Amino acid sequence: MHGMTTFETFAIFGVLGVAVLGLAYAIFLRWQILKEDKGTQEMQEVWQSIKDGADAYLNQQLRTILPFIGFLTVALFFSVWIVNPTPEAVETFGDQARIYIAFGRSIAFAMGAGFSLAVGQIGMRMAVEGNVRVASAARTSFGDALQIAYRAGTITGMLTDGLGLLGGTLIFILFGKAAPDALLGFGFGGTLIALFMRVGGGIYTKAADVGADLVGKVEAGLEEDDPRNAAVIADLVGDNVGDCAGMAADIFESYEVTIVSALILGLALVRITGDLNWIVFPLLVRGIGVLSSIIGTYRVSGGTEGTGPDAMRAIFRGYLTSAAISVVLFGILALLYMRDVPGGWWRPFLATTVGVLLAIVIDRLTDYFTGTEGAPVEEIREGTDAGPATTILAGIGVGYESTVWAALVIAATIFAAILIYGTIPGYSEIETIAFILYGVALTGIGMLTLTGNNVAMDSFGPIADNANGIGEMTGMDDRARQIMADLDSVGNTTKAITKGIAIGSAVIAAVSLFGAFITDVSVVDPEALINGIRVSRPVVFVGLLIGGSLPWLFSSFSIRAVGRAAGLMVTEVRRQFKIPGLMEGKVKPDYARAVSISTEAAQKELVPLATMAVISPIIVGLVFQVEALGGFLVGVILSGQLLAVYMSTAGGAWDNAKKTIEDEPRDPANNLGKGSERHKAAVVGDTVGDPLKDTAGPALNPMIKVINLVALIIAPIIVQFKTLGIVGWLVVLALLAVFAWTIWQSKGKVAGLADTTTDAAVPVGGTE
Repeated sequence: MHGMTTFETFAIFGVLGVAVLGLAYAIFLRWQILKEDKGTQEMQEVWQSIKDGADAYLNQQLRTILPFIGFLTVALFFSVWIVNPTPEAVETFGDQARIYIAFGRSIAFAMGAGFSLAVGQIGMRMAVEGNVRVASAARTSFGDALQIAYRAGTITGMLTDGLGLLGGTLIFILFGKAAPDALLGFGFGGTLIALFMRVGGGIYTKAADVGADLVGKVEAGLEEDDPRNAAVIADLVGDNVGDCAGMAADIFESYEVTIVSALILGLALVRITGDLNWIVFPLLVRGIGVLSSIIGTYRVSGGTEGTGPDAMRAIFRGYLTSAAISVVLFGILALLYMRDVPGGWWRPFLATTVGVLLAIVIDRLTDYFTGTEGAPVEEIREGTDAGPATTILAGIGVGYESTVWAALVIAATIFAAILIYGTIPGYSEIETIAFILYGVALTGIGMLTLTGNNVAMDSFGPIADNANGIGEMTGMDDRARQIMADLDSVGNTTKAITKGIAIGSAVIAAVSLFGAFITDVSVVDPEALINGIRVSRPVVFVGLLIGGSLPWLFSSFSIRAVGRAAGLMVTEVRRQFKIPGLMEGKVKPDYARAVSISTEAAQKELVPLATMAVISPIIVGLVFQVEALGGFLVGVILSGQLLAVYMSTAGGAWDNAKKTIEDEPRDPANNLGKGSERHKAAVVGDTVGDPLKDTAGPALNPMIKVINLVALIIAPIIVQFKTLGIVGWLVVLALLAVFAWTIWQSKGKVAGLADTTTDAAVPVGGTE
């Protein structure tokens, strides 16, 4: 098969079997979760409202993005048709190479988009199924509640692992050495859907959360999930929309993109050395990762009694178990399969192991800056004594500091790849750079080895949060509420950790794609980047400045979208508080109205922000040419990484500082616990941080990779058509007009939701 040895052929089909095993494990966990008790009728009524809201949002989102997917499927077909096929494509398919690759890329794009949608939608629905079962289990056992929450999240993790590995392996089996050409479509499909789900989910969840907190907690002095608050169901739905569907799609596309870049860079080494091992090894490593995640995630459990730290230790124990199994198997695989390649077996082993260590270090670093036991959160907590201003200042300081350490960790990882692969004798400087970039790609492969664990940790957060909300809305006993509060607090930390890992993986993947960009340009035109990307050239510096500014514009529109939608939510919640009998508990709020506000606000922003990410590299590439486009990519990666870490960490730290105050004995007279002035200051900090950590920050991850993938797809076109001509400039003007439309659209108001005059409410015991 495609010139592979018998061992390689069997190994690749073995990887395909492991992908199927991962999906079977997800089905097994689903069967386990659905067997669990759903609790009382009252609990199930609240759960049904959450489920209905989640389904409504997902269905509306699907209708919004399907036309976009259809258009881009056709565009990707023609992206291949107008350039010459690669030598590998010609070698594999002969005279029919262009048509095979064109259809392959467009179909792979649709498959990547479909898999990403499946991961987000199925995973989120299983998280909703899990939340009420966690609440029910908390009535009797800490360990059962922990296990149900984590295993419900693991379903999403194994879908991410299984579908990502299945898609990449199938494309390799069908296309062989020409697989990178088709895999670009697969990676782009997954990345684009992740951007849609991240932007939409982030706006939805934070519009509801900010509105609920400002009016419910600060103005009315209500509890977190008081059933009288009209935004409470939208808030609980939003936790799943943002942190289950959004994060799952986000990490899924990182999983895809690292395979894409590893195979493109591996193919460059195949051209240099003639060894096919370079493109088979990453797939085998991924198969190991799925196996280790299955073992590690199933090991997470707790006793009948326990606290938040006990839950965190159990989750981290499962994480380390998967990491240890992976590293041992990496060593065995490299020793048996990579010992005869240039540089020896230890280099690929070390590169993948460095990636696993990177994930662990980011895990611990994020836990330090956002965990309730860490000094940074304690600093913010102390800042609440002097009011909201010092609370916000303390959080900004924590966020700024965290970016430095995160950047240094990623820089150290890339430097490790230089040390590992920069010393192979007998190769030119350009060939050595290809080895180093391959090493960087392998660190990304290693980092995302534990994808199943990472996504399980992230989904655990909203599942525990929803369970806590169900417990509060139904008046469960204090012991059960404490169990769920402890799990909820741990969930805040695990969500922050996985956001840190997602950002780190995004940067490593983007650097790998940047290396693939240089490699692919050199294949089409060896002279185009023969001197590298020179910042000393003014036109390259122009590209660098534009690229560095784009994440800020993108984040600005995301945050302002949350602000506009939250303003509508605040108005709606205030209006409903004035409905006669609502505050006395005689009537129920109109939860559906609040859900509609969040849904409409999210859908409005999906296409404009995604369009901005897709067309900006095309404009820069056409106007300033390929070297400036490289500078543009560098600016996007650097600026986006720093901004994303700052926003995610600061928001997570503000959130957990608020949690620590809420866990204190309630004593407003002495400025302690819920209802105190310190608590109100902490809520303001948390409210400011919410759109940063759950909307703008996470959305930058897929945005960075969408831009890099678009640049990778159009680079051969730009190199082949260096002179634009009249038609080319007309295309540029049309794209600039579309970009201007995205700005205008993103600044507009949310249509159709201004009328909040109807006093809609439902008598207690009635139907909504």
